[in-house]
Amino acid sequence: MLSTTFGAAVYGVSAALITVEVSVLKGGFGVSVVGLPDNAVRESLQRIDASLKNGGFELSRYKTIINLAPADIRKEGSAYDLPIAVCMLTSGGKLEYEKDLKEYVILGELSLDGKLRPIKGVLPIAIEARANKLKGFILPKENALEASIVNNLDVIPVETLQDAVGFLTGELDIKPLITDTRDIFYHTINEYEADFSHVQGQENIKRALEIAAAGGHNAIMIGPPGAGKTMLAKRLPSILPPLTLMEALETTKIHSVAGKLDSSSSLISRRPFRNPHHTISDAALVGGGSFPQPGEISLAHNGVLFLDELPEFKRTVLEVMRQPLEERKVVISRTRLAVEFPSSFMLIASMNPCPCGYYNHPEKDCTCPPGAVEKYLNKISGPLLDRIDLHVEVTPVSFDEISSTRKNETSSQIRERVVKAREIQIERFKSFEEIHSNAMMPAEMVKKICEIGDPGKALLKKAMERLGLSARAYDRILKVSRTIADLAGTEEIRIEHLAEAIQYRSLDRENWAG
Repeated sequence: MLSTTFGAAVYGVSAALITVEVSVLKGGFGVSVVGLPDNAVRESLQRIDASLKNGGFELSRYKTIINLAPADIRKEGSAYDLPIAVCMLTSGGKLEYEKDLKEYVILGELSLDGKLRPIKGVLPIAIEARANKLKGFILPKENALEASIVNNLDVIPVETLQDAVGFLTGELDIKPLITDTRDIFYHTINEYEADFSHVQGQENIKRALEIAAAGGHNAIMIGPPGAGKTMLAKRLPSILPPLTLMEALETTKIHSVAGKLDSSSSLISRRPFRNPHHTISDAALVGGGSFPQPGEISLAHNGVLFLDELPEFKRTVLEVMRQPLEERKVVISRTRLAVEFPSSFMLIASMNPCPCGYYNHPEKDCTCPPGAVEKYLNKISGPLLDRIDLHVEVTPVSFDEISSTRKNETSSQIRERVVKAREIQIERFKSFEEIHSNAMMPAEMVKKICEIGDPGKALLKKAMERLGLSARAYDRILKVSRTIADLAGTEEIRIEHLAEAIQYRSLDRENWAG
C-alpha cells in the first residue's frame, strides 16, 4: 500500500516541496530510504521506530520503502521524521486517516518518546505551501507562530506524534492558529529600547549618523576608548525608516532559515542590528557551510552591521565583504548547488585611532612608537575604505556635557527628518528598480544627480588639494552632499552642503596619521 504527503527543503531563503512516499511490500523485511538522503535522514528510522513504539502504535513487519522526491536533490536534516512516521502508519494498513495527506505539508523532528522538536526555515516553507495551494501545514507547536503569519494556510500546531495522528484521523480537533500579521507588525514597528535622547553631548556624531541614515551611507567612527562609539552605533536602527511589511517578511525569512527565531516571535518588525565579535570567521560573516547557511551580513539585511574595532578583524574577513557591499547580495556556490542570500545592509564600523587608543586625544598622550598609527590604519584596505562614505572623528564627552540636564532630541524626532529625506530619494529613483537611496547610486549617475555649480567645484578642488584628499573621495563627497541637501529640503547642492560633506573624509587626508 502506498501513502503520500509533502515535506519541504530550504535552499537559500526559498523552499521547495518534497514528496514523501512510503510503500509497504509483502514478501520481504526491513526499511530503506531512497532519494538522496543524508545521514540525519537515514538516522530518522531509529527515531521513528522508537517514537512509534513508545506511542503505542503498531508497525508493519513487511518491507518498507521510503522515497523522497525529486530524487536528484539532496535531503538534509531531521524535519522529515514526522511525515515519514505518519505515512508509515497508513501505508502499513494500521490506521486510516480522515484527512487527505496530499493536502498538507508535514514537518517535525521526533524525539524517542514521540514529542516534536522545532525545525528551521518554517516561514519560506509556509510561503511555498500556500503558493502550491495546499490546505495546511502540520508542524511543531514552537514553530506555529512563525508559520501563522502566512494567510490562507491552515497552520496546525502539534506537540507530539500522537497529536498529529489524532488530527489526521479526526479523533482530535486542533484549531488552526490564526495571527493578525499587520496588527503585530504595526504595533511593534517603532519599539526600540535604545534612544538618542539618552546620549549626552556628541551632537556632531548624532548629525553624522542622521546623514548616514538618511542616505543609507556606510560610516566609520574613529575615536579613543570610552568616547561612546558603540553606544551611538546601537542607537542607529532607531532613526532608520521603519521596515515595510515586505522588508519585514524578507528579513524574517533569513532569520528563520538560520534558526534565529524563538517560539515567541512571528515577524521581525524592527531593523536588525548585528554586532559580530572580531574573531569571526569568513564563513560566519558572509555565510557558508557544506549546506549553505546565511552569515552575519545576511542576518543584517535591511538593518545595520556593526563592526567594532575594525582593524582587529582578520584581513581576509574584511575583504570578503567588498563584493556584497557593492552587489547587496552574496552567492555561495557548492558542487551541487548555488544559493543566494540578500545582504543589503548599512555598514557601521568603529576603531581606535592607534594601538594605544589616544592619538589626537585632547588630554592624554599617545604612547605608540613612530609609524604605529599609519601601520594600524593600513590594516584596513583601501578598497574597503573606499566603500565607506562617512569618516567621523569621535572625541570624549566633557564633564559639563555629561552632567547637563537639558533635554536631547529623541530618536523619533530625528527619524522624521530621515524619513522625509528618504521619501525624496524614493521619488528621485522611482524609475530605477535596484536603487532606493543616494548611497546606491553608481558613479555614472552621481554626475547627473549631484550637479554642483562653479563655486562648489572651486571649493571641492581647493579641499582636495589642500587636505590631500584621494580621487576616490570625490564621488563619496558628492553623494553625502546630496543627502545633506535632501535633509535640508533643497533641490540644489549648496556650498554649505559640500563643506559639511568634505569634513567627513578624515581618513582620506594624506597627513591624518602624521
